[in-house]
Amino acid sequence: MKLASRITRLGTETAFEVLAEVNELRSRGKDIIALSIGEPACATAPHIKQAAKDALDRDLTHYSPSGGIAELRSAAAVYVSRSRGIPVDPAEVVVVPGGKPIIFFSILACVEEGDEVVYPLPGYPIYESMINFVGATPVPLRLREEKRFSFDIGELRSKITDRTRMIIVNSPHNPTGGVIPKNDLHEIAELALEHDIWVLSDEIYSRIIYEGKAESISQFPGMKERTIILDGHSKTYAMTGWRVGYGVMPRELAAHVTRLMTNSNSCTATFTQYAALAALEGPQDSVDTIVEEFRKNRDLIVRGLNAIEGFHCHTPAGAFYAYPNVTEACRKHGFRDSRQLQQFLLHHAGVAVLGQQCFGTRLPGDDQEYIRLSYVSSVSDLQEALRRIREALADAQRLKAFFKEQEDRDLVRQ
Repeated sequence: MKLASRITRLGTETAFEVLAEVNELRSRGKDIIALSIGEPACATAPHIKQAAKDALDRDLTHYSPSGGIAELRSAAAVYVSRSRGIPVDPAEVVVVPGGKPIIFFSILACVEEGDEVVYPLPGYPIYESMINFVGATPVPLRLREEKRFSFDIGELRSKITDRTRMIIVNSPHNPTGGVIPKNDLHEIAELALEHDIWVLSDEIYSRIIYEGKAESISQFPGMKERTIILDGHSKTYAMTGWRVGYGVMPRELAAHVTRLMTNSNSCTATFTQYAALAALEGPQDSVDTIVEEFRKNRDLIVRGLNAIEGFHCHTPAGAFYAYPNVTEACRKHGFRDSRQLQQFLLHHAGVAVLGQQCFGTRLPGDDQEYIRLSYVSSVSDLQEALRRIREALADAQRLKAFFKEQEDRDLVRQ
């Protein structure tokens, strides 16, 4: 069977592969605490679910305009105008099923084969996947732990060439929880303006921030015309399975992205759009509540991780991920990398986490190891997970059994 060569360039989101492994282990009776997937554990707010039910009762189950229903586009425009301090017209909003289509469509519409795209490393794996898929060149820019996982602006400047077509920024950031300071965003904006570069600004976690407010690169003079804002409902309103996201972009680009929607998905499910409308226009107390719960969870897990020998974890400023440096722990216990530590914790501690390899290709000379833990679970689950990790790493018999299993697998492969 012959396949197009481009399909071999397509990556994946490893969190879903780990989720499948977690579900398989659970089906065999294993007790697993999953801190691997990035979705709020709480339920969608009742008024949002009621809006969907009402839409179903009104038979709003047919096609909608490819760019989204007018009411939702208007509500998103009002929200983004207010939260980012920029004027937004509904014609600049495109509603899509989740956040990923905005990544895909933006790169398809703005990046030619052979162009270069600068993206954060570690970062959401779909960035690198889509850049490769369209035949462009991914240019990873390391987020520096010593800068609390922000860009080094001098390093960014050195990465820009005459082939650079786009810079991707994500703040608050997955997987580190880092937030790019306003001054750094301004310097990125200046580089984008100087070199005529698009910016894809992934702001899906913009409401989940613990000090101050999230800043958008679109606020700086001249940047609204070259910024694509990615936002949506999955994280803020606990609506991951509803599949509603949107992009805000210049009107001409919005027309092209809408055509991509027509050619791929036709439209976003109509009744879920009415639920999304209720989320934006209805009470926001559920958002405030969930962020406060995340703040408490963050403090608990950071404190607990820093109490484990060989772990060092910064306090995240946003999103809901802890990203501890586990280099010392890996060296102490003989794990070759964080992926192997990930496997040990899953199979011998009953805790699912993600190793740093899930978030992009390792750069030459990078000898640090990290894991990501999502702290959206209950306090009791987080406390139990920390206990399991601590005890598993202190248990010589479990470590010995794990490495014996690894040796046996290697022999089978040979």
